[in-house]
Amino acid sequence: MKWIAPALMPFLISFSAMAYSQVPAQVTQARPVHDREFWLAIAKNHYAVPEGQQVFPLLHELSGYVGSKDSELRDDLGYSITTTWIKHQDIPTADLNSLMDEWCANLRVGIGESGNESVLKRSFSALSLVALAERDLTKPFLTEERYRRLLDDALAYLKDEHDLRGFDPQIGWIHATAHTADLLAALAMNSMFKPEDQPRVLTAITARLSSAHEIFTFGEQDRLSLVAARIVGRKDFDTAEFDKWLNATDVADQQTWKNSPPKLEMLQTYQNDTYMLRGLAVYLTMTPARPPVTTAQNEVLTILRER
Repeated sequence: MKWIAPALMPFLISFSAMAYSQVPAQVTQARPVHDREFWLAIAKNHYAVPEGQQVFPLLHELSGYVGSKDSELRDDLGYSITTTWIKHQDIPTADLNSLMDEWCANLRVGIGESGNESVLKRSFSALSLVALAERDLTKPFLTEERYRRLLDDALAYLKDEHDLRGFDPQIGWIHATAHTADLLAALAMNSMFKPEDQPRVLTAITARLSSAHEIFTFGEQDRLSLVAARIVGRKDFDTAEFDKWLNATDVADQQTWKNSPPKLEMLQTYQNDTYMLRGLAVYLTMTPARPPVTTAQNEVLTILRER
């Protein structure tokens, strides 16, 4: 490490305290303190916090496993314990915000890379953020500014992630698109989700499906369709914007059949959209019935009948 002049230290300390958005991918993570058996014992004990332990230091330690190649530490233990505690434990707002900052910063670590393990940190940070978004629905802690930052980060990550693997035999579940869809589904239920956010999110769904250049095979379309269903189920549902999005999706998909045989990338988008619309039609049957919901469902079914 290079020597730093004492006169520069106040500046460096001030700079390091800036918001996480100014210092992407440089959030400090806790080094593992406890071994696998410690976490296994917690899971076997119905996720009870061990006697004499504080929740936040343990959550911060678990956060270090979001990018682990060990699927048990990353998924079975890290994610499961983290989600359970965020849902049920009394955690100060400052600690929840700290976790949000860390996980949001992780979404940009190695973004644009594909085929390596860097995606694990991004994908499982998105999944961890779902727990915070769902907690805010029952125990609000997010400010308007933080909610909007989280929504923007989720949309940016959905767009920018290049590694679309669902499952890898060596490292287990990756599922970045599905995890981000889960985050957006939770955010779409929040009272701070505005009518003008609806077309942004709907457009992001079809943009992800068309930019994939592959047919998703691990249920990603279904998870994205739930986001759309949550929007339709809102009391402030914007029917005009939904109709515009639905019609634009169908018109673009019909261009697929102007070529014989159809171009591969257009056919892949067509299939992704079809699977997404099928999922949406099913989810709308489980959405509390209201005239706008019924109308939206009928519109989706009309399109599907022609496919």
